[in-house]
Amino acid sequence: MAVAAHAGEDKSGTLKLDVRRIGLEWSKTDVQHSAEYQDSPVSALKADSQDFIKGVFDTALLYDKNRFEWENSLFMEYGETKLKPYNKSATVSENADDIILSSNLSYACWETSGFKFGPTIRAAYDTEFVANGGAPRQNLVRGNAGISLFDNAVIKTLYLTGVYEYDFTYSNEKISKVAAEIGWRLEYAIREGVKLSTNGYYREYLGYSGYVATDLERDFSAVVRFDTNLWGDLTMGPYVQYRLARARGVDVYGSNFIMGISFNYISSFGLM
Repeated sequence: MAVAAHAGEDKSGTLKLDVRRIGLEWSKTDVQHSAEYQDSPVSALKADSQDFIKGVFDTALLYDKNRFEWENSLFMEYGETKLKPYNKSATVSENADDIILSSNLSYACWETSGFKFGPTIRAAYDTEFVANGGAPRQNLVRGNAGISLFDNAVIKTLYLTGVYEYDFTYSNEKISKVAAEIGWRLEYAIREGVKLSTNGYYREYLGYSGYVATDLERDFSAVVRFDTNLWGDLTMGPYVQYRLARARGVDVYGSNFIMGISFNYISSFGLM
């Protein structure tokens, strides 16, 4: 096992742009003459027409020098479903809307067998493109500090941190929160051109400076993807996304489950 200080370490750094995913997910259900089949036992003939589309942009600028890894990332996603019942006007609802700008610094106190382990700190700004319905647009800043396992061929990051949030979503209620969080990003190359990956987090809130009924007590989010190269850096594959959370003012959990096919551009560029 190697410790952080080595007299012969390479003092030069590397800079890399990691395009983790620029993707589009789309599905369409087009039902014709469903009004005439409302009494039919065949569900496919009387279903509602639906359009689902979601775009994802996930990139990171990575700088490595000696035992330090500094990651600056931008994650954006937006998705909506358009529902067209046969006897009603079409409705559009958001099912994904998130913008996260973050900066993460990790230090490898120990390194062995391809694993790096040490302290990590992170700062992030979390918001949305637009407000959804009558709710305001989410706005909060978040700071994390803890330990992480990172920069492995499979375990890109696995961390356990304490969290401080300052939430100014509601103009008249500015709430400070503390929480504990575990998160991960894993990638496994099944064979050349075929990759299985997953990322997500679980956050448990422990304290608040005030009471807002919509503040979360628990929050779990996970994505699993199976990417197969079509041509160059373009991939296609199935994915599953799941979100489960409970708010302070509600005694049941809310969830969102999405399963579909995605088309992605995935690559990386060495800049220095």
